Amino acid sequence: MPAFDKRQRGATVVSNNTSRVPLLPQLPLSMPQKWVAAGIVALTCIAAGVILGNSGSTDNAAQSGINSGSILPAHVTQPSYTAESRLAETITAAVASAEIATQDEPPPPEPHPWKEQIVQNGDNLSLIFKRAGFGTADVYRVVSESADGKSLARIYPGQSISFKTDDAGKLQAVRHVRSPLETVTYERTGKRFQSQLVTREPEPRIAQASAVITSSLFLAGQDAGLSQNMIMELAGIFGGVIDFVQDPRKGDTINLVYEELYLDGEKYKDGHIIAASFTNQGKTYNAYRYTDSSGLAAYYNEDGVSMRKAFLLAPVDFTRISSNFNLRRLHPIYKTTRPHRGTDYAAPTGTPVYAAGDGRVIKAGYSRANGNYVFIQHGDRYVTHYLHLNKRNVKQGQRVAQSQVIGTVGSTGAATGPHLHYEFLVNGVHRDPRTIHKEFPKAKSLDASELALFKQNINEAALQLASLQTNKRLAMHQAVDHNPSRN
Repeated sequence: MPAFDKRQRGATVVSNNTSRVPLLPQLPLSMPQKWVAAGIVALTCIAAGVILGNSGSTDNAAQSGINSGSILPAHVTQPSYTAESRLAETITAAVASAEIATQDEPPPPEPHPWKEQIVQNGDNLSLIFKRAGFGTADVYRVVSESADGKSLARIYPGQSISFKTDDAGKLQAVRHVRSPLETVTYERTGKRFQSQLVTREPEPRIAQASAVITSSLFLAGQDAGLSQNMIMELAGIFGGVIDFVQDPRKGDTINLVYEELYLDGEKYKDGHIIAASFTNQGKTYNAYRYTDSSGLAAYYNEDGVSMRKAFLLAPVDFTRISSNFNLRRLHPIYKTTRPHRGTDYAAPTGTPVYAAGDGRVIKAGYSRANGNYVFIQHGDRYVTHYLHLNKRNVKQGQRVAQSQVIGTVGSTGAATGPHLHYEFLVNGVHRDPRTIHKEFPKAKSLDASELALFKQNINEAALQLASLQTNKRLAMHQAVDHNPSRN
């Protein structure tokens, strides 16, 4: 009995010779299943079509083989590659497309992602942990078991605290972003939580600015694109040689070279002023930041003389003098001739008031005449008084540093409006605060052994500052030359 033929009637017999069909290239193991499946289906269809096409080609080749010695007509050309080559190219292109699609796909999500909480006004750790789904026991463990746990209790509005759980839903880690530069992670390792502090260093970039004063240093700095903090720092550097209430004139120029700090390609904040110059009424003052061998950073002029004097020329910035030192002034409230033993600086309520020099607060309180007041002792000979403050920021017995904010301008006590009444006493005798600085000793200079290193250190900054000064002078001259009204 003949063997049973399982082929259906009319079916085309496909040659068993598969040596002419190239093997499929191995698909990448990392390829997603959906791409692998799609690729296999597509490649199977392509392979089937090519094989079926090859069977017809084989028959035609067999027929033409009868006259194998005949010459092909001129308009018929031999194919440059075989069906197997076409199949191989198609497979390679399909695999490459699948790999590209795989690269474009985002990575799979974390099984237990961080869940963030933003610290709100009035928040404490217990409230934040509760919002995240955890209890007081979790708070206690993180705070008590971690080396930096107690610092987690010092939280401020706007900070970020994130939480991560394990497979069982228990607290696995807490991440506290203190600032863009500091992040602390508390993670459960074994049976205890351990903390890790990660700090980042911003990238310093050098920036430059120049400005011409038309009304005040503050407005000139704003026009030059400087932040308020940078303007205040600039005033602090030159506060020992320039009285910013009286000295600045229209046409005075400022130039500075400073740092801008960047994080992830974006500006984070201003850095230090590296070099600066202030030209006041034709006289130029230069200042350079220098860190000496003991690690103390300060500003010096080009000869190594400190810009920091024993006392500020004025304890407030960008204000006006409403009343000078006058021993026979008519008092505006009592309408009697009474000595005015200080200088009045008119300024808006809330304007910062600075300690004129290093010292100790010997009195801080309130009286009907003085309002809120602060008295500071500077060494053995000098005392400064600050009256009519809106708010006091220091207490009796406290040590203060020059330029430290000790209060704000107000109108408390016997005052007709917001202003600071400032007095300066030498050996118990009132002196005019605006002229007493002429009697102060000269500023401290760098030692000879430090001076050579200082000069070498500031060389590049000095060249940058000189270039800024030259460019500013040229720009001002060109502006005058092109002004048709100058004649």
